[in-house]
This record gives sequence, structure tokens and C-alpha cells, in this order.
Amino acid sequence: MAAGYGELLRTPHAARLLIGTLLGRLPNATAALAVLLFARAEGGSYALAGGLSAVYGVANAVGQPLLGRAVDRFGQTWVMLPAAVASALGMVLFAVVGLDPLPVAYAAMLIAGLFTPPLEGGLRALWPSVLRREDQVHAAYALDAVAQEVMFAVGPLLVTLSVAVWSEAAALLVINAIGVAGALWVVVSRPSRQWRSAPREAHWLGALRSPGLLVLLGSFFFIGLALGAIAVAAVAYADEHGGGAVSSGLLSALGVGALAGGIVYGGRTWPGTPERRLRLLVAALALGYLPLMLVPGVVMMTVLAGVAGVFLAPALACAFVVVDRHAPTGTVTEAFSWLVTSFVVGNALGTAVAGPAVQFGGVALGFAVPAAGGVAALAVLVAARRFLQDLPRPVVRPTVHPTSDEPRAENDRNRAVEPGFRARHQA
Repeated sequence: MAAGYGELLRTPHAARLLIGTLLGRLPNATAALAVLLFARAEGGSYALAGGLSAVYGVANAVGQPLLGRAVDRFGQTWVMLPAAVASALGMVLFAVVGLDPLPVAYAAMLIAGLFTPPLEGGLRALWPSVLRREDQVHAAYALDAVAQEVMFAVGPLLVTLSVAVWSEAAALLVINAIGVAGALWVVVSRPSRQWRSAPREAHWLGALRSPGLLVLLGSFFFIGLALGAIAVAAVAYADEHGGGAVSSGLLSALGVGALAGGIVYGGRTWPGTPERRLRLLVAALALGYLPLMLVPGVVMMTVLAGVAGVFLAPALACAFVVVDRHAPTGTVTEAFSWLVTSFVVGNALGTAVAGPAVQFGGVALGFAVPAAGGVAALAVLVAARRFLQDLPRPVVRPTVHPTSDEPRAENDRNRAVEPGFRARHQA
């Protein structure tokens, strides 16, 4: 298993693209916490801080697919880097102006969220052109899902450290400087500069004209809802069982479970089609959420949280493959960006629903929300399974525009899971 991941990361450009993308996504992963801390330090209320974070989140959800479509049309370099700089400047404006005047603060959040570069979708579009084999692409998707868990664990620690050493404003500046540096490291790489989308059919719906993709987005909306609800329910559980350290322990256990599941999943080749495998993984994920409603003691609850996380990263990794298979030709970055948007919107709704559930029905009802989300995610996949069949797809070779002093390289989303992968992904 370790040897397989080692071989993947030793592939030229692979480690650089993965690390650069993680650094570039750091501002997005830590925005809610960094904005909250800064707004509170400036004398703002929790409600105001929440409002600012909500503006950022909504703008981010809108901007991701729009920027993803722009990447598919114009390439990564000319979209990702300007977007990263614009987003960072929005946060700089927020750090300089603070909460007065308030309309400027909201405008800064709007800019920062709207121009967050779609680095996630960009990386997943690049993997087939960088890696040599189908199994390596699948492993890369799994490693990507695992790395997300690490980023969401380390990112808040980095914000907290920056606040302790400097200030809340400095934390905003440092995190966003790292983000721009990460994006720059990605887009100046040869695979990113050479990547061009396959020719696309002009259609105002873009990636959303794929029924299979719509099914996947619907399912992962509910998975996002489940995760948002778990965060709120964990805090409520901690209030009854010893305080904030308990909620951190539960969420850490969830992350550790996801890390372990993702590492194991990506370390081998699995039989069957990705569509069928995704249904099984989401079924296991939904099953893992159900015991949380028992709300046992802290030790057992921590164990259950770890088990609940095991199938999260594998489900994400498998979903990345399914997105690549069902996205219309020439829309791969946009399609991956829609997956991010669906997940984020579901997460926000889960947070909003779990609060009243805990308030009026107690902690058990709070954990019933993620359980219901998991069941709903599975129901969507099962009810609409005919739209996620393993259908034959035409082979489309992407257009490549190498520079004069660089060798031609295969780029864009060739169908990573279809027969003939190696032949279509070699220069």
C-alpha cells in the first residue's frame, strides 16, 4: 500500500500538484474560523461574524462552478492565479478595513468568496494527464480525499498559532499569502500550463446537462448536510459530557476514521464499476451514521464517530471517478466544482437544521439529522440508478497547446476508468 502511494508521489509533478493545491485551498478551509476570530477581535457579535461567513460561503458556492467553466474554456493559468490574487485581496481589504464601514466588510467577503480559485476541480482534471495508469489515478483521488482531512485538521491549528504569535488580522494575511503561493506553485507547473479542456458543446447548462452528474450532486448534497449536522450535534453532545474537548475529540475521531478509510481504499484496485461501488460505499456511510443516535458515553461515542468516518474518504474518492465519467466532454473542471458547491451548500443547511433539532429534541435528535442525510444520499443514488449506469462513452482526445520548447503532453480529462486508458493518456 505504502509502496503504491510512494510510486504515485514519485511521478513527476504529482507531489508538487497535490501539495500546491492543498496550500492554495488553505484560505477556503480556514475562512470560517479566521473571519470569526477577526470579527470578534474587532468587537463584532457572533451574529455579525456568522453573517460575514455566510456571505463568503454563498459567494464561494456561486463562484466555484463559474470559475470552473472559465478554466475549461481558457485554461488553468489564466483563471486560477488571477482568481487567487483577487480572493486574497478581498481578505486583505477585510483585514485593513475591519468592520467599519460594514458594507465594505461585506463587499470584501463577497470578493474573497466569489474569486476563490477552483483548485480542487483543477487538480482532479490534471491527474489523468500526469499519472501513468488507471489504478494510479484512482489512488490519487483517494489520496486527495485523505489530504482534505489533513488540511481541515491542520488549517485551524495554523490560524490559531498565527493569532497567538501575531494577531487575528495577521492570521488572515498569512493564510491568504500561503494560498496565493500554493496556487502560483500549481499554475506555473508544466502540466497546469499545458492543460486544455477537450472541445465542448456550447450549452448554457454546461456540466449540469448530464443526468448522471445531477444525481451525484443530489446525493452529495445530503452527505454534506450530514457532516454539517454532525459538527453541531457534537458540540451539543459535549455540552452534556464535559465540554469543548469532547466535541473536538469526536470530530477528530471522525477525521481519523476518514483518513484510515481513504488510505486503505486507495491502496488497492476494487472490482466492479465505480457507479455500483459508490452505492455500496454510501450505503456503508449511511449505516455508520445511524448508531450515533444512541448517544452513549464518551468513549463509545468516540469509537462510533471513528467508525462513522471510515467510508467518507472512499466515497469521495469514488465520486471523483464517477464525476469524470459522467461530466460532458470539455466540462470536467466545472463538474468537479459543482460537486464542491453541492457539498458546501448541503453542509451549511445541515448546520442550520441541526441547531433547532438539538434545541427542541435534544442531542439524539441532533444526531438523527446526519443519519437522515446519509439515508437520503443513498436513496437518491438508488432511486436514480438508471442515470448512473456504466454506459459506453466515445473516446475524446483533448486539444494540447504546448510551448515551443516543451514536449507535447496529453492533457485534460480522458476517461480514466474506461478501457484503453493507457493508450489515451500517453503522449
